[in-house]
Amino acid sequence: MLLYTEDPLRFAFSKDKIEIKDAPGYGILGVPFDGTTTYKPGGRYGPNVIREASYNLENYNISAGKKLETPIYDLGNLEIVPGNFQKTSMKLESTIRELKKLKLTPVVLGGEHTISYSICKALDLQEATILHFDAHLDLRDEYQGEKYTHATVMRRIHDIEPGEIISLGIRSVCEAELEFARDVDIKYYTATRVKDDFDELRKLISSLKGPIYVTVDMDVLDPAYAPSVGTPCPGGLNPQELQKLIYCLKGKDVIGFDVVEVTSRCFGDITSVSAAQLVYDFVCL
Repeated sequence: MLLYTEDPLRFAFSKDKIEIKDAPGYGILGVPFDGTTTYKPGGRYGPNVIREASYNLENYNISAGKKLETPIYDLGNLEIVPGNFQKTSMKLESTIRELKKLKLTPVVLGGEHTISYSICKALDLQEATILHFDAHLDLRDEYQGEKYTHATVMRRIHDIEPGEIISLGIRSVCEAELEFARDVDIKYYTATRVKDDFDELRKLISSLKGPIYVTVDMDVLDPAYAPSVGTPCPGGLNPQELQKLIYCLKGKDVIGFDVVEVTSRCFGDITSVSAAQLVYDFVCL
């Protein structure tokens, strides 16, 4: 049973879910959960402010050079259990499995980054590459005594044993995370490295084979472009750089996509505008 709520606010250009047919499409799902936030709360507002921002988009994507072709269906927001990650995670995992049965590629709007773990649990990742855009490695085994937090999410995803993890835009880590990444051969690229070797990183993404799951923590962008995030960190990418990297996924087998850590409560906030554009660019590929 699908566990989302009805909501009249939908992502721009999306179709009514009663029109879902037995054909490929994108299923947009909001997950307004921020139960483990430790710095700037507000991720619970992310899904709807991203939707609001999407109404500023044109129906022709000039950067992609085309209109949206694959149908998208906005399914509303998951019915979360406030403050309870385990129960929310179970609901989210079940709902993602339902989207797979409907042949919809999940496009999930967070919410805090913890939700990516639950999405990944519902997908077949044994041969998949996890493409992770973030200011942080999120590879701690525990944070403040907890195993499941926004600071441990990539460690928990690693526990699922995906084919590979590649992290881009990194600029804030602890020493233990670096040691773990090196020990298990997780590839990571700092924001400086991405900027200095940008063409190399574009070639890396373009060369990926097999299924890919993409998770974008909006703090991968510099706070000048995305100030309303859970843990902002200076020295990040700009929107054009992120867009160009996402466009390298054209023609790839992307099995899921999430955008997380938007904490704005303000209509037209630049962070939500950037997030909405990012989702639109992806679905237009």
